[in-house]
Amino acid sequence: MKYASQLILDVNSVHPNLHLSEGNRTATMKSEPKNYPDHQDRFDHWQQVLCRDSVNGTRSYWEVDWRGTEIDIAVTYRGIRRKGNGNEWSLGWNDKSWSLYCSDSKFSIVHNNKSSDIPGPPSSRIGVYLDHAAGILAFYSISGGMRLLHRVQTTFTEPLYPAFSVWGFGTNIKL
Repeated sequence: MKYASQLILDVNSVHPNLHLSEGNRTATMKSEPKNYPDHQDRFDHWQQVLCRDSVNGTRSYWEVDWRGTEIDIAVTYRGIRRKGNGNEWSLGWNDKSWSLYCSDSKFSIVHNNKSSDIPGPPSSRIGVYLDHAAGILAFYSISGGMRLLHRVQTTFTEPLYPAFSVWGFGTNIKL
């Protein structure tokens, strides 16, 4: 696909209950924390992980397969807070990130303390298109054809990093 990006999850930001595998392209939530080295970029409360590299200045597209309870598929500025448990730390619930919440019963778009439900059947594969320069972020359902779920038009002021929240033991994302 045009603009396809090969993403790698960042071992320095991953929450200890998220276990990385398959060349750091899969994250699975487990009850037993993994003994990652201490790092200032590590999330210490929310089960979140950023990608290693930013996607800015160009058009990018990536897909996420997921299984389990619920996840967030997001983009965030690097400066999102990592240590603590308020909204400033949670993907989508601050002015530094935009998130698509996915569960087996609904989708919601979340940004800056606001959440809006998106109608449509659940999907286990989500596509994300980002045109950083034009300020466009779009989420697509890929199951059974490509369907636009939500499009954001804004001005991005910093490089953006793909990011994910993974909720529920056994839930996983795969890039």
